[in-house]
Order: sequence, then C-alpha cells, then structure tokens
Amino acid sequence: MGNSVQQSIQEITERIIANSKASRADYLARMQEQAEQHPPTKGFSCGNLAHTVAAVNKDDKANILQSNGPNIGIVSAFNDMLSAHKPYEDYPPKIRDLCRQLGGTAQVAGMVPAMCDGVTQGQIGMRLSLFSRDVIAMATAVSLSHNAYQGIMCLGICDKIVPGLVIGALQFGHLPVMFLPAGPMSTGQSNKDKARVRQAYARGDASYDDLLESECKSYHGEGTCTFYGTANSNQMLLEMMGLQLPSSSFVHPYGIERESFNAKAVKQIMASAKAGGQNTMAEIVSEKSIVNALVGLLATGGSTNHAIHLVAMAKAAGIVIDWQDLSDLSDIVPLLCRIYPNGAADVNAFHEAGGMAFVMHELARGGLLHLDVKTVMGDGLDAYLCQPELSNDEILTTATGWASAPDITWQKPAAECSDSDIISHIEQPFNAKGGLMLLKGNLGRSIIKTSAVSAAHQVITAPAKVFHHQGDFITAYNEGKLNEDFIAVLRFQGPKTVGMPELHQLTPLLGNLLDAGRKVALITDGRMSGASGKVPAAIHLVPEAADNGPIAKVQDGDVIHLDALNGVLEVQVNDAEFAARQVAVDNHNQHNVLGTELFKMFRAQCSNAEQGATVF
Repeated sequence: MGNSVQQSIQEITERIIANSKASRADYLARMQEQAEQHPPTKGFSCGNLAHTVAAVNKDDKANILQSNGPNIGIVSAFNDMLSAHKPYEDYPPKIRDLCRQLGGTAQVAGMVPAMCDGVTQGQIGMRLSLFSRDVIAMATAVSLSHNAYQGIMCLGICDKIVPGLVIGALQFGHLPVMFLPAGPMSTGQSNKDKARVRQAYARGDASYDDLLESECKSYHGEGTCTFYGTANSNQMLLEMMGLQLPSSSFVHPYGIERESFNAKAVKQIMASAKAGGQNTMAEIVSEKSIVNALVGLLATGGSTNHAIHLVAMAKAAGIVIDWQDLSDLSDIVPLLCRIYPNGAADVNAFHEAGGMAFVMHELARGGLLHLDVKTVMGDGLDAYLCQPELSNDEILTTATGWASAPDITWQKPAAECSDSDIISHIEQPFNAKGGLMLLKGNLGRSIIKTSAVSAAHQVITAPAKVFHHQGDFITAYNEGKLNEDFIAVLRFQGPKTVGMPELHQLTPLLGNLLDAGRKVALITDGRMSGASGKVPAAIHLVPEAADNGPIAKVQDGDVIHLDALNGVLEVQVNDAEFAARQVAVDNHNQHNVLGTELFKMFRAQCSNAEQGATVF
C-alpha cells in the first residue's frame, strides 16, 4: 500500500510540525546529545559496574561486565490491585530467560505506581489519579537513570500508567523501546447488562447485593476491563504510534498466542538494541505518529482522557498539539467502530471481528494514516495492516519458556472483517465524524464525546443547576429535585482544585433522567473519561473554576446552550451582567486526607487540561 495521505490530514500535520518546530528541534538535539555523550555505561567506574551486576547470576554478570550483548531495562507497573497488571508478575524472569538465550541480559530497572480507577471511583483517592501519570513518568525516569541499559521494555496497560511510561521513557528516547501488553480479561457479564443494573440500583429497583453480584460478574479475572475505556484506548494508541507489536493489544493474558507475541517482542527489542539502537523512541514518536494516534482515537471512539494524555505525551517529545487539532481531525476521520460504550461489543468481540489490523487497514485505504513512519518493527506500517499468523514450523526441543512458542509473521493484508456491526469499511462508517468535538463559547473551551450520544440529544438549551461536589448532585437526585430539564454544572473539579477526578458516579443518575424523557446534560471542569456514554457531557472545561473561569460565575437558573453539532457552549446571560458577577469560592474540598496533602505542588503547578494538565 502506498504512502499517500489525504491532503486535509497532511495540512493538519504540517500545522503541527510548524507549531512544534522549536520544541521538537530541542528535543531531538537533546536525544542526539544523550546518544553521543551519555551512551549506556559510558564513564562507569569499577564501583558503578560492580553495583550494576552485584545481584545478577554468574553468566549475566560476565556478559554485562564484558558488554557481551545488550542489557534491557524493564520498567514494570505490576501490582495485585489492577487486574490488567496481575499477569506481569512473572514476566521479568521470562524476559530475562529469553534475553539470555538471545545473547543478552535484562534487569528490572524499577517499578512504578499504578492505581486502579475502578477502586477509587467516587472516592478521595480519585483526586490522585490524574497526577499519578506524572508521578509514573518521574518514577520511570528514576528507574532508567542507572543508564545501564541498551533498550527499554515497558510493562503497563491502564489509564494513567501508559501515558506516564511514555512520558518518562521519552526522556531516554535515544534508546529503542518496546511496550508489552498483557491483554483483556475474558468476557463476563455484558457491559450493557452492567449499565442496566447500575441504573436500576440508582432508581431503587435493584438491591445492593444485586449490584455487587453484577459488578463481580463484569470484573471477574485477570486482564483489562473489557469495555473500551482508557486502558484499552491506551493499547490502541500504542499500536497506532508503533510502540508495540501489531495486533498484540487484545490477545488474552494466557495461552500460546500471548506467549508468541511476548517472545516476538523480546526478540524485536533485542534485535534493535544489537543493531546499535535502531528504532529508537525519539524516531518512533514523531509528529506523524501523533497524528496517526489522534486518527485512531477518533476512528475507534476512544477515551476522552486522551484529549489530555496525548497532549502531554506529545509535549514530552517536543510536539505541540491542542484541541483544535483534535476537532479538525474529527471533522475528517469517520467513526469505524462500535465498541461499548459506543456500541454493544466488548474489546474481545472487537478483536475477533478483525481488531486493530482491520481498522488500520481501512484507515490506510482511506488515506487517513501516515504510512511513512518508524515503528518498533522498523520502517513503515505494513505489518500493522496485516493479520498476525502463528508459524506452523516445528519448535526446537531445546527451546524453553517463551522461546518455545511459535513465531509470528504478518503477511496477509487484513482486508476482511467478520462482524460489520462492530467494525465498518471505510466507505460505510457508522458516522462521518470521529465523535470528539471542541466546544467553544463564553464559558470557555471544552471537549465532548458524541459517538455514544444520539443526535436527538446533541443540542440542548436548559437552565443550569450548579453543584460543587458529586455528592451534592447525588443528594439532589435522591431527594427528587432533578425531575425536570436542566444542565448540571459541576465545578471545582479541575486539576488545580482536586486533581480532576472522574465523575462516573453521575452516569447512571443522568442516564435514568434521560431515559425518563428529561433533557439533561453535564458541564464540568472535571473528567468523565473512556466510559463517557449517552448523556451529553461538556468536560475538561478551561479555564477551570479555580482559575476564575466563567464556570465560576454561573448561577442556578442561567440558561445554557450546548450544541455539539456546531461546537457551541454558551451561557445566555447579558455580557455586562455576567462580567460584573463575583466568582464563586470553593469551600468544600479539603486536601489533608489519604495522601492528598502531598500533592499541593501538583495542584499549584499543573497546566490546564488543554495543555495536558501536567506539571512538566
């Protein structure tokens, strides 16, 4: 397939290149200097080397001391709390074993924190969720600061973990890198039934035990949650950017196919490291690969969290993007996937239907991808447009561990899809637009995800009901005070106030009101993330209330107009009157419990959501 890309995609890419010219040049210069002046182990004293090998076995010690083959640094986000990360528990010894068989070595460079948003949803801990991304980035940098590695292998999947690993690893972009997924859990209760029980519980039509049983059926084993939220959007993005193997994202954690992908990943990073640092991260993460990632996000109906994370990830590579770039691409890129919450299928069904290979094949066929990019596989996206095949060749009986798994090749173009209700051909998209829109007006700038919102609900004009806390909204709902048309304005939820928590406790309540025939919407400077559903939600609003944004002046009863079709978000109050109003003050949120007091610096220093909500 040729390298042609639509002119409109090329123009947006060129705009990004122009806006990034100085910062990208600075980043690449730093990476070049690191490659030349600070290669691994250069200038190490005997004491430095002795500490490096003190805890490794005899053979590894000799190989590292004599520079016999690359030493791969593993950065792992394993813990028992995240179902998606549990499989990583035994990855390091298997990686080490295969690296030895390939003439190299591997060491766990460090572990990074990894919190589960499902556990902290609606809890105080959620205030640390977004900030954990930057902590992970710093922890990744600390892990790799030993400067003893010729390649990097990152083990991470979930919401803030992958963006954090990317940001941290980009500081060592002169080295080759490989991200290694672990895959989704098997399909349990359908996501549709899970949502139905949640709404029934919110109405009082299901018991606590009913709800608990439903949730445990939905989240029941090792692997990522099966809905298309931020964790699975992360995996999609890593493939779109060429940072992990083609079609490796949604293979189950255990079995011969997963072992084959894992073995191939180790072989590939070793080959790049042996070749003197081919396929470096700085080469892979380019303006074109970032545009490819944005295209993938829109075409698959991915998580709104990446309107924040991709900005921060790109910035770490010296690339400047904003929500206008995202919105302009959304006008061009069609929606090709129906995965829950944008459809009934989960990621397992998506993978079986053709998955990433078919999506990327169709995007390339439509001229929506830059094919002339660098990936962990080398030059170009050819392999990413093909279905993986396990080799039938006999495995040597001397092979052990992952090395005993069949090899994987990518040769047959992914031109077929087994379920057109899940993935469409480029000529017949589910929607002509990607479904992430920039809203602008006198309330500021906001992102809205429309791919799961019916056209009938994408424009609403209604009076405001103002809240400062999720709990206030829940109380009003339970007291029957919300049985009318309204737009909920939930403010003081931004990064500078409370770390920008996700607000999914509101989802079943707003869904019930919508089902009851009420016209409702949400406006907030907080987040809704990858599970954003059928209720129109203008999220990530900037400026946030803590920055004296216009949202801090909205009063109960103000009429607000939200138009997702034309990108408008306005409060219909006389300009002079609105300008004269005092901004509201947040007296509700305290930061002295469960570790929140340690993040005062983050709240004070972070940028706004459109700039990535980052301290870097």
